[in-house]
Amino acid sequence: LDSGLLTSRRDGSFTYYSAAKNEPAISLISLVEKNLDHKAIARRDLEKSGEMIKIRQNRTKRFFKIIAPQWDRLKKEVFGNFDLNSRIKEKLIFNGKIADLGCGTGELIESLSRETQDQFIGIDYSPEMLEQARLRLSGTKNAELRLGELEHLPMKNEEIDTAIMNMVLHHISQPQLPIAEAYRVLKPKGFFILSDFQKHDQKNINELMGGSWFGFEKEKIGTWLTDTGFHFKTMDSYPVNHGLTINVFTAQK
Repeated sequence: LDSGLLTSRRDGSFTYYSAAKNEPAISLISLVEKNLDHKAIARRDLEKSGEMIKIRQNRTKRFFKIIAPQWDRLKKEVFGNFDLNSRIKEKLIFNGKIADLGCGTGELIESLSRETQDQFIGIDYSPEMLEQARLRLSGTKNAELRLGELEHLPMKNEEIDTAIMNMVLHHISQPQLPIAEAYRVLKPKGFFILSDFQKHDQKNINELMGGSWFGFEKEKIGTWLTDTGFHFKTMDSYPVNHGLTINVFTAQK
């Protein structure tokens, strides 16, 4: 850190380190990488890093496998009487194919599908959460469910008109990746709605709801959106239980 080669961010009691993205750090790190390419110890470090990422992903999947039947009740504990689905509905343009990326138990799709005959696609990486969604949406004819990672969406380029990422980004270790995937699968002028917690320091909430991040600063989300290529539109904040705030962003491709 003192040399300027690393940056750090704190989330609750955790500190995460990454390579600095400024010169001369980039040039020096690149030079070190080239000289380490043929080193067995460097290869072992990379393999170990990949294993740790897999362990973290599997931990998240295990969390949702256990929690899936109770998920709606747990959300109620945090959201209280706040109706996030209605806030999203107010911002939604019902026109064409709509994807709920990280659809969980299908609660949002169930709510939105009552308003339109537009086609819905729900995607989640937890088979247990998707099973809850299948049960909930069994009588919904205009909804399709797919199993897949948000970092590698099982969708074609420019397949959808609207993408929704509702309270899932804090579960992703590299949040820029699903934002970039949302951009890829949206048609030109497609609409993107993203909601998540404002940055907080409540470890108990992370233990209750799971996640790799303790929410996000509004500016950080805005930067990720514009860096991906989105045109930033709106941001609204809503207080919920436990002193938490939910931010809802809209953007257009």
